[in-house]
Amino acid sequence: MEGPESRSGTSSVVADWSLVFWTVCSVLLPVLITLWCSFQRSRRQVLIRDIFRKSKHDWHYTDLFGQPSYCCVCAQHILQGAFCNCCGLRVSEGCLKKADQLFLCKEIMMRSNGGARSSMPHHWIRGNVPLCSCCVICKQQCGTQPKLCDYRCAWCQYTVHDECMMDCLKTEECTFGEFRDLIIPPYYLSTINQMRKEKRSNYEKVVPYCRKHWMPVIVLANTRSGNNMGETLLGEFKILLNPVQVFDLSKIAPAKALQLCTLLPCNAVRVLVCGGDGTVGWVLDAIDDMKIKGQERYIPQVAILPLGTGNDLSNTLGWGAGYAGEVPVEQILRNVMEADGIKLDRWKVQVTNKGYYNLRKPKVFTMNNYFSIGPDALMALNFHAHREKTPSLFSSRIINKAVYFFYGTKDCLVQECKDLNKKIELELDGERIELPNLEGIIVLNIGYWGGGCRLWEGMGDEPYPLARHDDGLLEVVGVHGSFHCAQIQVKLANPVRLGQAHTVRLILKSSKMPMQVDGEPWAQGPCTVTITHKTHALMLYHSGEQTDDDASSASEHDHVREPADEDV
Repeated sequence: MEGPESRSGTSSVVADWSLVFWTVCSVLLPVLITLWCSFQRSRRQVLIRDIFRKSKHDWHYTDLFGQPSYCCVCAQHILQGAFCNCCGLRVSEGCLKKADQLFLCKEIMMRSNGGARSSMPHHWIRGNVPLCSCCVICKQQCGTQPKLCDYRCAWCQYTVHDECMMDCLKTEECTFGEFRDLIIPPYYLSTINQMRKEKRSNYEKVVPYCRKHWMPVIVLANTRSGNNMGETLLGEFKILLNPVQVFDLSKIAPAKALQLCTLLPCNAVRVLVCGGDGTVGWVLDAIDDMKIKGQERYIPQVAILPLGTGNDLSNTLGWGAGYAGEVPVEQILRNVMEADGIKLDRWKVQVTNKGYYNLRKPKVFTMNNYFSIGPDALMALNFHAHREKTPSLFSSRIINKAVYFFYGTKDCLVQECKDLNKKIELELDGERIELPNLEGIIVLNIGYWGGGCRLWEGMGDEPYPLARHDDGLLEVVGVHGSFHCAQIQVKLANPVRLGQAHTVRLILKSSKMPMQVDGEPWAQGPCTVTITHKTHALMLYHSGEQTDDDASSASEHDHVREPADEDV
């Protein structure tokens, strides 16, 4: 017979084991639930990626839509899900597979039906119409009801109420809307494709090739530029244009994308480069390669949407100092249509190292903006080295400028480039220039420098001939240091104007100095730098917006030119 002590001991053991059991459950259960949820999430993501990969839609997943959205399949209100960057469909995660099967995306090229076509019907998408859009039938606002309602054409962007939608609209010919002169129609590409198979090249009779005002645009976006807006812009341009016209330069090189020009009218194509000045230079190099290949008659005119940090070339051509989404994409396309064609000088920069036993070939660069040696090149070199180490930190235009400011302030104290005039010789069109005490020399092709400063004009208080980007002349200035550069940028000082020339030659006699061409810096030992004219680029100038500097420069330009006209 068991005593009380034995029973109490047994019950305490049971209680201990019970405590251990529930403790283990309380620890393991959340872990198991987390693992199970993680497994299900990863499995779901694999299925979604598989649908994205096989689909003809350009699906992208988002955790939060930017406006009230409804699933195109179940019509339920959704906060997150997938959307097509080309046709604008929005769908919940659970309905993604069904939507992919039910709805067609925008066709970049129509299926051949045995003959050439010159028209196509609307491509209607139900629901999620743009805010503040109006019905083309009754002229009243669409999308006002909190549900999946109304229709939008994926090509012409016309919107129609559910009750206004008639059978005739479903088969009506699409006009391609406001941007008909910029869009490459799918039926045009299918006709050209058929003609190429038949080895015919008389594209002049194909619609809309024969239309007088057709100026198809090709969009080249660098998704890695500046403030990382390229990805968003790609989707917005694909919605408004034919997706075949929009290229991501992180996935396809400009040279390959520009081959589309050979299927389009000669001297009519316009290219919109979304990126910084470096991206623009990359595209212009690819256009120069087209000239070498004998494709000169297909050379396009180039417009710029500035996404980089400095954007001096964009500023010079009237496209602004930076884009942050403040202008609708529709207005950007209108600006491209209205822009005027101009020429831009491009220059060859040849750097030949000194020394009797130097067998290396000279370094050759192409310059669009400016060449410099001294403090601003040193800032660019330090910035470039820092960005190479930690590229993820340099995703914002503000951060980039802050880093430049830091290195500029540092150079004010250290003065690494002092006594440059004792280390270098300068020749303008073969004539040697006596240099004052300087820390830097800048050779300019365009009006703007250093992220928005008109360097050659300075404070604008002295009558100097204006800097132009199409006159075959370079402007050469000197600076006394980083602090002098800062004074020039806020119009508190003038640069040391050294002259204008068709050919510039610099001889670095000793030591190693920082140099840069269009923001691409390097450290250079003793050498000879020769800058000569290379070619012209066909650019587009937007005159819709003018800064105070632009307006004053334009008025000065008119004032300077009047006497010259009288003399002639």
